[in-house]
Amino acid sequence: MTAATLTVTVSRKWSEAQDICGFEFASLDGSPLPRFSAGSHVDVHIPGGLIRQYSLCNNPDDSSRYQIAVLRDPNGRGGSRAIHDTVREGDIIQISEPKNHFPLAHEAHHHLLLAGGIGITPILCMAERLTSIGDKFSLHYCSRTPPRTAFKTRINEGRFNERVAFHYDDGDQIQKFDLEGTLASAAAGTHLYVCGPRGFMDAVLECARRLKWDESRLHYEFFGGTVEKSAGDKTFKIRLASSGITLDVSPDCTVVEALAANGIEVPTSCEQGVCGTCVTRVIEGEPDHRDSYLTEEEKAAGDQFLPCCSRARTPLLVLDL
Repeated sequence: MTAATLTVTVSRKWSEAQDICGFEFASLDGSPLPRFSAGSHVDVHIPGGLIRQYSLCNNPDDSSRYQIAVLRDPNGRGGSRAIHDTVREGDIIQISEPKNHFPLAHEAHHHLLLAGGIGITPILCMAERLTSIGDKFSLHYCSRTPPRTAFKTRINEGRFNERVAFHYDDGDQIQKFDLEGTLASAAAGTHLYVCGPRGFMDAVLECARRLKWDESRLHYEFFGGTVEKSAGDKTFKIRLASSGITLDVSPDCTVVEALAANGIEVPTSCEQGVCGTCVTRVIEGEPDHRDSYLTEEEKAAGDQFLPCCSRARTPLLVLDL
């Protein structure tokens, strides 16, 4: 075990819903795991060398275990298929300590939780926590069909079931989710939390911004991104401040790839600009941000960028490497 890595056993694996597996992790000796807060995720080291981020979905009051749920995505980059097919109950694997880039805003008067599909995982953890501390919230859970709805039984049998509305793509029109109406009628001081597929999240955030929700009341975390490519991408140079080494980054290459080709490794995880593992300080030059991790204010500052996906607007970037 390293300072930031835990060796755990897969104490339980189960089928949670159609194409969704649940996994439970416990320490090898049964001792408590590091405590975590609602909205946290862990990096899971999957056999074959893949590392993927998954939100913790159990009650954060319980540190005897961590639970995640994973949707098998046939069009993904292989992580979900690998964890479904190769990780078994009783296996010993590596995970990171919990990280939280999606925390609850406890100063809020009301919390509006919106989950799309597998995005229920951090939202469910938030609902458990808000129930424990007596904060006001409501939860809308959108999924394709009832068989694809993870944790439906747990929610229906839970203490907060009356605060949850289920919405199905294949259901009657009357139960469909009215996004604009829900956001427009939210009480003053409400904070919004959203997690789910990229299209779902983009629609929610676009609607909230169009309705003039203050950015400070919008909370979200992307776990899947689309790295933008442009026909206008050109070769640019990067210089490492510590050594003065200067490298070319061609249009079909990322900064991380250019560095790796020259024996310089930068820690990465998602390689899609969503997790922040590779964030690097920029000393000189203007980045061309293509990530979903940095805030608009951080992007405007221009003093850091994600080399797994972002490029340069200027001919040279000098990096704090």
